[in-house]
Amino acid sequence: NALLVPRLLVPKLACRIKDPIIVTTPNVTSGSNVQLYCNISGAASAITGHKWIKKEAVLQSDDTSSHQTVYDLNEVNTDTSGEYVCKFLTNPPAEGIVFVTVKPHVLVYKKSEHGNEGDTGVLICKCSSYPSVTEWTWYKKENEQYLRIVNGTDNRFFIKSSGNKTELHIVNLDIEKDPGEYFCNGTNEVGQDGATVSLRVRSRLAALWPFLGIVAEVLVLVTIIFIYEKRRKPDEVLDDDDGGSAPLKSNATNHKDKNVRQRNSN
Repeated sequence: NALLVPRLLVPKLACRIKDPIIVTTPNVTSGSNVQLYCNISGAASAITGHKWIKKEAVLQSDDTSSHQTVYDLNEVNTDTSGEYVCKFLTNPPAEGIVFVTVKPHVLVYKKSEHGNEGDTGVLICKCSSYPSVTEWTWYKKENEQYLRIVNGTDNRFFIKSSGNKTELHIVNLDIEKDPGEYFCNGTNEVGQDGATVSLRVRSRLAALWPFLGIVAEVLVLVTIIFIYEKRRKPDEVLDDDDGGSAPLKSNATNHKDKNVRQRNSN
């Protein structure tokens, strides 16, 4: 009989692959001709290429095996601000993020807003830069000073803000108190910026002026037609009288010719 040798059970040890280390450009806040870079160490596999991505759009790609990748920015401004993802094509892929941040660039939806007395007016400001605005504030210019508007003031002023957009709602517009200049200010971790919007309040009757103008034009037109018709009627009557007297003149001429012929015959 064969000698049975017991099998030794060797436990399988799970080996965890360490995550690669990616060193990126420190936070960029200003400058021109700026170079963003990412360096990787401890990649899980061979590098077959790189990609630079912003908001899911591929800005740049290559198929080199370098442990470093760079992306050039012509200028740091509102349009170029954001998160830049450097992607190393390994298995699995490895990514790093470079942050390009600027202070808010605040714009108004309309430089001048109009509202009717008694309605609700809405003033809007927005910001497209990165990072998002963390605090919005509204002010109204009074006697060359800007007074801060607190949300819920007089139960008429309400502020609605979310990220890069803010709205000031003014309920029951007052034609005496509410017109003027309003200032919106946005703040983020880099700085702050603001913009001015003018509000004009029209009388309740302002909406009726176009209609009243049309009515006035119609009345003027009807009056002109009436006067023209009234002046034309006497002329028509006069023409009718001339037409009726014409046969009498013709008869008189016939009698005269008859008398002449009778005398000649005699």
